[in-house]
Amino acid sequence: MGDPGKRVATHGVTCFSKMKMFLLALTMAYLAKALSGVYMVSMLTQIERQFNIPTSIVGFINGSFEIGNLLLIIFVSYFGSKLHRPIMIGAGCVVMGLGCFLISVPHFLMGRYEYEKTISPSSNLSSNSFLCLKNRSQTLMPTPDPGDCEKEIKSLMWIYVLVGNLIRGIGETPIVPLGISYIEDFAKSENSPLYIGILEAGKIAGPMIGLLLASFCANIYVDIGSVNTGDLTITPTDTRWLPKEGLEDNADVTTSDKEKHQGKARKEKRGITKDFFPFMKSLFSNPIYVLFVLVSVLQINSFTTTFVFLPKYLELQYGKSTAEIVFLIGIYNLPPVITGYLIGGLVMKKFKFTVKKAAYVAFCLSLTEWLLFLLNFMWTCDNFPVAGLTTSYEHERIQQPLYVEKKILANCNTRCNCLTKTWDPVCGDNGIAYMSACLAGCEKSVGTGINMVFQNCSCIQSSGNSSAVLGLCKKGPDCTIKLHYFFIMVVICSFIYSLAALPGYMVLLRCIKSEEKSLGVGLHAFFIRVFAGIPAPIYFGALIDRTCLHWGNQKCGKPGACRMYDINYFRSIFIGLPAALRGSSFLPTICILILLRKFQLPEETDSSETEFTEMKLTEKKSEYMDMQRSPESDNDRELKTRL
Repeated sequence: MGDPGKRVATHGVTCFSKMKMFLLALTMAYLAKALSGVYMVSMLTQIERQFNIPTSIVGFINGSFEIGNLLLIIFVSYFGSKLHRPIMIGAGCVVMGLGCFLISVPHFLMGRYEYEKTISPSSNLSSNSFLCLKNRSQTLMPTPDPGDCEKEIKSLMWIYVLVGNLIRGIGETPIVPLGISYIEDFAKSENSPLYIGILEAGKIAGPMIGLLLASFCANIYVDIGSVNTGDLTITPTDTRWLPKEGLEDNADVTTSDKEKHQGKARKEKRGITKDFFPFMKSLFSNPIYVLFVLVSVLQINSFTTTFVFLPKYLELQYGKSTAEIVFLIGIYNLPPVITGYLIGGLVMKKFKFTVKKAAYVAFCLSLTEWLLFLLNFMWTCDNFPVAGLTTSYEHERIQQPLYVEKKILANCNTRCNCLTKTWDPVCGDNGIAYMSACLAGCEKSVGTGINMVFQNCSCIQSSGNSSAVLGLCKKGPDCTIKLHYFFIMVVICSFIYSLAALPGYMVLLRCIKSEEKSLGVGLHAFFIRVFAGIPAPIYFGALIDRTCLHWGNQKCGKPGACRMYDINYFRSIFIGLPAALRGSSFLPTICILILLRKFQLPEETDSSETEFTEMKLTEKKSEYMDMQRSPESDNDRELKTRL
C-alpha cells in the first residue's frame, strides 16, 4: 500500500501540473501572436492607402514577418531542443512585443492623414474649382511638384511597419516548433492531440479578438480629435481610406529513473552539434516527410493568398466597408475553426487514431473542403459602374474592357477642362459613378462635407434634376444576398478544414523519430516560409496590381495605390489560383497514403518494441506467481501456519 498523503500530493500535482501550466502559458502566447498577426493582415488594405503604395509592396510588408521567422527557424528548432525551451519561448514573446511597438511608430511620427481629393475646404483654389466650368484653363489646376515626390520618398514611413513586422517574425520563431516538440516529448501520447487542439483553438481565438478590434478601429478616423470630421469628404467605403506527462504524475518513480533521464539530458547537451547533419540526412531520406513538406508548401501558398487578401476581395466584390467585412470574417470564419480543432483533438483522443487512419481522414476531409471551395465562383457581383472605366457614358451599365484614358472624356464633359487622373468619385442618381464631379459635368454644389450634393450634371441622364452625391454607387441587394451565401460556405469549409488539419499534422509528428522531432517541425516551418509565406503575398499582390483599372496619384503626380480594379479579372485570380494550388497538392498526398501502407513509421516501431517488452515482463511476472502458487509452496505455508 502506498502512502495516502503521497497520493493526495500526487493528485494535486495532476490538477496543476507543470505540463498544464506550460500549456496555459503557451496557449496565451499562441493567442497573442495570432491576434497581432491577424490585426496586421486586416489592416493591409488600409496600409496600402495610407502610404499610397501598390499591392505588391503591401505583399512584401506582409512577407517580412516570414523573412524574420526564416532567419532563426532552423537554429531555434535544432538548438532550442537542447536548451531550456520554455525560457526561449518567453524571450521570443518579448521580442515579438517590441516588433508590434515598432509597427505603431509611424502613427506618432507622421503628420495628419491626407487623401487624394479635389474637394477641400482648405483649398487655395476657388470653391467651384472642382466643378464643370466652361472657360477654365488647366493652368488653374494644382501642378505636381517634384519636390513633394522627393519628400514622400525620403519619409518612407512604411519601412517602420516592414521592419517591425520582421522583428515580430523573429520573436515568434521559437513559439511553435519548441512548444509543439515540448508537448510531444513530455505529454502522454494519448493527450498530445488534445493539447495541440487546445493550442490551435487558442491560435484561432486570437484572430477573433484581432478581427473585432480591427473592425472597431476601421470605423474611427485616423486623426480623430485633431481634425473636424464634419469637413471630411470621404466615406468609410472609399478606396482612399487608411484603412511526457505520466512521469510527473507518477509518485512511484524511482531515483534511478530520474538519474537516467538526467544523464540522458547531459549527454544530449554534450552532443549539441554533432548530430545536426545526421538528423538532416535522416529527415531528407524520409519520403513521407519530404512529401508532407511539399503538400504543406502547396496548400499554404493557397491559404496565404486567400487569407491575406480576403478583406480586399470582399470589399471590391460586394461593395462593403473594411470595418463591416473584417467584422463578418471574425464572426463567420473563426468560431467554426475553433470548434473543429477542439472536436478533432477530442475525437483523436477518444478513438486513438493510428497514423494511417489519421492520414485517410485528413485526405477525405481536405478533398471535400476543396470541392466546396470551388462553389465560390457562383457568388459573384459585377464591377462598380464607373463611367469611362467599366461603363459607357452613352449607354448605362454597358461593360467596357480595360481602362483607356481617352474614354474618360465624353461629349458631356469635354467643355469642362477636367483633370482625367483625379479620383474623387461621385454617384449619380442614374446609378452610375463618375471619377469626379467635374467629369460628371456638374455645375453646382449644395451643402458641405460628406453631405455635399452636386446638381445640373450634364453627363447624368435621368428624369430628375441630374444630381450626384459623394462616393461610389452602392451595389444592389442581390449582391448582399450573395455575400451571405459566401459566408455560409465559409462556415462549412472552415469547419471541415479545421477537422482535417489536426489529423494531418499528427502525420507529420509521427512520421519522424522522436529525437528528430524538433528539427523536423522547424524544417517544415522553414520550407513553408521560404516557398509559401514569403513569396505568396508578393507574387499574388503583383497579379492583383495587373487587374487595376485606375491608379491614384501622389502629390508629385506619380502613381500611388490602385483606386479601381476589374473585379472579374480579380475574382479569377483570387479563387482560381488557390484552387489550382490546392488541387495540385492532392497528388503528393495520394503518394503519402500509398507509402503509409508499405512502410512502418518510427512511432509504430517504438510502440511495438514497448509492447513486446511489456509482454515479456508480464510473462515473467505470471511465471513467478505460478511458482508462488505451486503445491510445495502451499504445503510450506500450511506448515508455517500450524507452527
